[in-house]
Amino acid sequence: MAKIILGKTNLEIEKNGFGALPIQRVTFEESSYLLRTAYENGINFIDTARAYTDSEEKIATAFKGWNKEYPRESIILATKTQGENRKDIKKDIETSLDKLETDYIDLYQLHNPSFCPTEGDGSGAYDIMFDLKDEGLIRHIGFTSHKYELAEEAIDSGLYETIQFPFSYLTSSKELAIVEKCRANNLGFIAMKAMGGGLIKSSRATYAYINQFDNVVPIWGIQKIEELNEFLSYMKEEPKLDDELSRIISNERKELQGDFCRGCGYCEPCPQEIEISKCARMSLWIRRFPSEPSLTPEAQKMMKKIEDCTECGNCLSRCPYELNIPELLKKNYEDYQDILSGKVKV
Repeated sequence: MAKIILGKTNLEIEKNGFGALPIQRVTFEESSYLLRTAYENGINFIDTARAYTDSEEKIATAFKGWNKEYPRESIILATKTQGENRKDIKKDIETSLDKLETDYIDLYQLHNPSFCPTEGDGSGAYDIMFDLKDEGLIRHIGFTSHKYELAEEAIDSGLYETIQFPFSYLTSSKELAIVEKCRANNLGFIAMKAMGGGLIKSSRATYAYINQFDNVVPIWGIQKIEELNEFLSYMKEEPKLDDELSRIISNERKELQGDFCRGCGYCEPCPQEIEISKCARMSLWIRRFPSEPSLTPEAQKMMKKIEDCTECGNCLSRCPYELNIPELLKKNYEDYQDILSGKVKV
């Protein structure tokens, strides 16, 4: 297993992290099993967020409130706040500390803010982060974003110790530039969406690709033990980016080139109750994973809600990738209907 120093934080972690967003969808018992199995096999970095509903509580439950078997100092905990002012961030840190049953957070991150907070900018967002660090409630300050310009601004500010940003073999030269800029500035780079928001089929290929970058720590979103076991096996015997995996990557890039929904969910909720993050990538999902239950009566009902779209623009203003969501929904619905009618075979 490979260790990595997370930039200027000097935190030594396994070069693979546990992304806790998906454990919202499983029981406390299931999440406990996943988290303990990950820890017992060397993963010591766990990334979550206040916005991930009960995930913080599930982490504390999994490790039994940090006893001798699971000492608190043996795990690097990262969580996030969506607060953009002093009051909201103070409230979030108090809740996170309570839910995680700890008196400090190793890495506290601003969660996809609409701007890059800086010292004395009037928002109080960075100032409270600095105060929390001074008080010992947090140890390091990070910044997460889906937008290239904001990530670059955060790096240039010199105020942040880590950047969390989407990164996989589907990303462009812009994302590569962020990785290299983090390296040049000794910032830890944490890769989210390493599986392309669930659309990448080969975990082996994406692991081998990301493993080329010695300053990148992917956080794998884990929901099933089978998924975890895949990544644990790669940690023990690292896959190499050979001709076979390179061909997979090349084919995947061709199939997923252009605009596509990453499923981040920032566009939601929709006033018309359209499940945008599912509906806007249904065509890709059906073609790439035809065995998934995408044509059930429930799925058809979900897709039919697209007819209620009023093009109000709410989703457009929230999408970090600046996608034309109403157009994506329309195309997916037309394609879905063609598949249902048998006009198009998958």
